Amino acid sequence: MARKILVVGGVAGGASAAARLRRLSEDDEIIIFEKGPHVSFSNCSLPYHLSGVVEQVESLVLLRPENFSSEYNIDARINHEVVLIDREAKKLTVKNILSDQLYQESYDKLILSPGAKPVIPSIPGMDKVTVFTIRNVADIDKLNTFAKSNRSANIAIIGGGFIGVETAENLKEAGYNVSLIQSRSQVMRRPFDFDMAQILHKEIYDNGINLILGDRVSSFEKDTIILESGKRIESQIVIFTIGVAPEIKLAIEAGLDIGKTGAMKVDQNYRTNDEDIYAVGDVIEVYGCLFKDYFNLPLAGPAQKQARQAADHIHGLTVDNRGFIGSSVVKIFNKHAASTGLTESFIKAGEMKIDYGTVKVIPNDKVALMPDNSMIHFKLLYEKPTGKILGAQAIGDGNVDKRVDIIATLIKLGGTIHDLKDLELCYAPPFGTAKDVTNFAGYVATNLLRDTFRQVHDYEARELVGDGAYIIDIRSKYKFKESHLKTAVNIPFNQVRDRISEFPKDKPIYILCRTGQDSYNVVLTLQHLGYKDVYNISGGFMGISYYEYFTDKTTGRDPILTGYNFK
Repeated sequence: MARKILVVGGVAGGASAAARLRRLSEDDEIIIFEKGPHVSFSNCSLPYHLSGVVEQVESLVLLRPENFSSEYNIDARINHEVVLIDREAKKLTVKNILSDQLYQESYDKLILSPGAKPVIPSIPGMDKVTVFTIRNVADIDKLNTFAKSNRSANIAIIGGGFIGVETAENLKEAGYNVSLIQSRSQVMRRPFDFDMAQILHKEIYDNGINLILGDRVSSFEKDTIILESGKRIESQIVIFTIGVAPEIKLAIEAGLDIGKTGAMKVDQNYRTNDEDIYAVGDVIEVYGCLFKDYFNLPLAGPAQKQARQAADHIHGLTVDNRGFIGSSVVKIFNKHAASTGLTESFIKAGEMKIDYGTVKVIPNDKVALMPDNSMIHFKLLYEKPTGKILGAQAIGDGNVDKRVDIIATLIKLGGTIHDLKDLELCYAPPFGTAKDVTNFAGYVATNLLRDTFRQVHDYEARELVGDGAYIIDIRSKYKFKESHLKTAVNIPFNQVRDRISEFPKDKPIYILCRTGQDSYNVVLTLQHLGYKDVYNISGGFMGISYYEYFTDKTTGRDPILTGYNFK
């Protein structure tokens, strides 16, 4: 029996739901209502139009209403806003934005996917600057056109999440003077811990963006941003990217349940408290299977999965909802950064009662002989004592998404660090190493869990130096002379056994090398020789260099290093 199914919102969630509905039935009448001028556009690609990577703005539109009609027999109505849901009569009131005409449309089933809207705070003096937000193709076209007509403009982005960082990068690539202002102490706080974000801070800073962290906009003057610190940032264009809020107005007015996070509440089938109304995408809260609670996850991948499952349930198919972990990747100039699952900062901020351990390794992503070989900064979180994998973060010049995708797969399957070290992965010198980055992290994690050795982290180096800790740098004399921790003692790796008398037994010893791998071998050697209080410095001198660099350069504090080494 044919049904009439209406979909509110025509981007990732809505368009995917409608297409899936058609694949499941040729008989149903399907109508999409999208209040914007486009359906099915590449939201995540919007910033890349600013740099010309996506040259034509029309290329951002993946399917047009006529394509939906001819290819899917779906009626996609752009510039049509749903203003009211009458649940009792099962009718929508729709406004044609171009004509202001109101009309009603009945439904048998309804899917809500209105997405989320940019958050714009009320700040004194906003009328004195030119403000933009980025949500759709029209927004990015308007911003790009205005910026091109003001080629000498200084541009400020307020907010350091995905869109903010990508917008800053692409505007800088286009030749503008760019400031990126983030009220918190780091960019990309949700997917990355502070120690990993410091690598991104360096990349942003080194590419000429004025990165301002831990400072908040207090007011505006004519083409000027005034920060709480008193700093004044000249800017003819201000772009707000501080976050998004779910579009729940329609749901609230219809009496649909709102969850604890402020987004719509749905059941395991993506059905609301009305059995004929479903919701998917940025407008809903989702279940976090790692921490057993609900959270907001405004990402296109999850939205499309939810859309498929909602459509399946409408057609009586079983929905296998396993919850979400949150996986993402971003390009920032020459660095690629990926994350999945939990971070340390998320665990601490939520005061979660999870006993966990961390691994930080910096191995090669390919065999070192390969000309395009580079290092990957890889951080793994695992539960103690089970070894269950909780999350991972990877940053490097090469293929980081593959490594994090491996971790995401294991998390979804309930994998452990023991599974990780045992994975059989593809290997050839141009693609990876015989013991992949992920395998390597698994080996280190299992050694830590077995208490084979003990470690401190690269981000603890400043505290160690301040406490007068005994740090032995086992890099070569040449590398040590080039740059080192100011308080470290140099005993090269190949001289350790000959100079063992120089290793004290009456105090803790901290062993430092380039990345933490050679120092691990020395720690084991010392333990075999009777030393009990020995620690490996995870991440090594390279990790310390990345962690210290940006703050040293931007605050003028006294460095703990004589220089930095990033290779």
